[in-house]
Amino acid sequence: MAVRVTSTDVKAVIETEETDLSVFITAANNLTDRVAVADSGLAAATLFEIERWLSAHFAALYDRQESKSDVGDTAFTYGGKTAMGLDFTRFGQQAMLFDTTGTLRKLDLRKAGISYLGYEAVDGIMEET
Repeated sequence: MAVRVTSTDVKAVIETEETDLSVFITAANNLTDRVAVADSGLAAATLFEIERWLSAHFAALYDRQESKSDVGDTAFTYGGKTAMGLDFTRFGQQAMLFDTTGTLRKLDLRKAGISYLGYEAVDGIMEET
């Protein structure tokens, strides 16, 4: 499906030095299309917002956003952990808020696993690592 947003639309919600956001928009469009298929009754305006905020999320992953700055002796802090998925950025969190189908939340779930003395449990099955 055709993309719903432009770089200008995305820049309205994120401050970034990137001039071409098309790669982030394309990735966001892919996920937004999955949301649209899950519930074809979503308004076009809602799908627009999901795609805009997902685009900003992907841009923020590339161009990490500061959560804290210090002027003296220059210190920067970046929030989140990569294992947080869409919760990593406020933009991903906002996209999930717009998605009343819950599709993004379902796609964002990661399989849990543990390692124990050279073995890893994945879906309840112990495999040698």
